[in-house]
Amino acid sequence: MIKSMTIAAAAVAAFAAQAEAQAPVQPPVSAQPQANLRGNWLQADTTRQQAQQRADTLFQRLDANHDGTVTRQEAEQAAAQMGGQGDQAGQGGGGKRNAGRMIDRLFNQGDSVTQLQFEAQALSRFDRQDLNHDGVVTADERQQARALRQSSGN
Repeated sequence: MIKSMTIAAAAVAAFAAQAEAQAPVQPPVSAQPQANLRGNWLQADTTRQQAQQRADTLFQRLDANHDGTVTRQEAEQAAAQMGGQGDQAGQGGGGKRNAGRMIDRLFNQGDSVTQLQFEAQALSRFDRQDLNHDGVVTADERQQARALRQSSGN
């Protein structure tokens, strides 16, 4: 379940609607561990630069043939290999649903995405979550953004 949640959360963090101009790079957040994360690095404070690096890393993992483009088939294949497509014990299909939503969001405008498009979607999502626009998304901002998204039906 953690594996599916990690995949889904990383993928969801990488998807959004439109590209926005890149803001100046902010200094990195302190490398000291944050309280109350319970080992979940996805809840840690994240800078825009870290979000960009995670998107680039995820893109490289999804781009199976390394042609600079991720197709829907490559994304579905990667999700299946990472455990996101099956109804695994104890998950109730949650991993499959999350992976499916991630893939649908990624390919909502076509059958493939380039690394620049993938990165732009991730940074757009980061910008929407950075509620105080300081270049760092905190766990509190992430939770507030999630509540706003759910209340609006997205």
